[in-house]
Amino acid sequence: MLGGAGILLGVAAVPAQAAEVSYLTECIPPAISGLPPVEGTTKADITAPAEAKVGDEVTITWKFVQAASKNPDILDLEKDTVQPTGTLKAAGAQTADIAMEGPRQNPAIPKNSDMKLSDMTGTLKLTTAGEVTLTPDAYDINVSKPISTDTKCAPKETVKPAATIKVTEGGGTSGGTTGGEPTVTPTPTGSETGGSDTGGSTGGDDGQTDFTGREVSVAYACKTPIGDKNATSPVQINASKNGGSYDLTVQFKGSVMDSPADIPADSVKPSMEVTLGGSDTGSVHVEGPTNAEPIKTGDPMEIADLTGTYKPGATGESTLSPGVLTVEALGTTTTCTPSKTEVSLTLDTTEQASGAAGGSGASGGDSAGSAGGTSSGGGLAETGAEGHSALKALGLVAGTAVLLGGAVFTFMPGRRRVP
Repeated sequence: MLGGAGILLGVAAVPAQAAEVSYLTECIPPAISGLPPVEGTTKADITAPAEAKVGDEVTITWKFVQAASKNPDILDLEKDTVQPTGTLKAAGAQTADIAMEGPRQNPAIPKNSDMKLSDMTGTLKLTTAGEVTLTPDAYDINVSKPISTDTKCAPKETVKPAATIKVTEGGGTSGGTTGGEPTVTPTPTGSETGGSDTGGSTGGDDGQTDFTGREVSVAYACKTPIGDKNATSPVQINASKNGGSYDLTVQFKGSVMDSPADIPADSVKPSMEVTLGGSDTGSVHVEGPTNAEPIKTGDPMEIADLTGTYKPGATGESTLSPGVLTVEALGTTTTCTPSKTEVSLTLDTTEQASGAAGGSGASGGDSAGSAGGTSSGGGLAETGAEGHSALKALGLVAGTAVLLGGAVFTFMPGRRRVP
């Protein structure tokens, strides 16, 4: 559905090579869309250095030339709402799965028109002499509006290498390893900056009191009164140090859809169990207020910040990740469980009396966290399959308004309204 990977060497001037590779691709739209899988041809234009040395770090650019299919005839996609991520395979003298990510930058994409995806970048540190081939692999398309969804695309045939780097001995950093695991890190793009996969910077005794979490894309499996639903939401955990504890604030960063029906005041209340890891174990309960005012049809649906206190139960480096989300609405309860742990925050903690360490790390008013990062909301970058209404695309199925921007489901029994 998409295209390309370009490689640039971040060292001295090295001759570059360019080639294009095409391959059959299957794209799986979000389950909530009701659209079937679609097959198309991905065309990838690859640029890579012809030669490099052991120890050099190569910056990879994956350029999308042709998507496997068009934006379906359902919704116009707004400017800067589409973000691609993917994997580039390194093989030969060195093997690695290279994480790739592009900025959320795109022109407005009308219904039934070609998808326009930004270039993705990532880095690979070369560890072994010989020929290293680079081959495009699976990728996801993430769209943040009008709701947050993901489309997942993967090759349906063996893909030919798109570029080859001849790696020679010498140069690079001293003590470079050979044959070991390569260092692979996504490269920040556009205005996005971020922390590491462990959640970014840590908060020690350097006087710092405020810590900003890394925005992570969390895939939720939700149990609802009308059945199982999947949702993807960008979530960020921030913290302020308060004595030995931390005041936590959990924010849903994705766009939330407009309300499809009138919702009374004090009828929707979210809460979450923040998952602890690293040195500490257990969870921290955070919750948000109910909607103070009625929400009229067509008004924006927003998820208030969730707050709580983290009292560390261990000394060391502790991580905080979005955990189980619970939403109580109009007498119903929806529980959403993350498919995997996504660390948003990492802290240098000191054990406190009656702290977490396997139990609840909540006490009355402090919370924890630190990290910087990038976000990736979901995407309605479905392919093909015309004739589906915006009703399905927005998840207004069986009278249920699915608020994917916050991975929240609000139930309006007996009502069904097309936006």
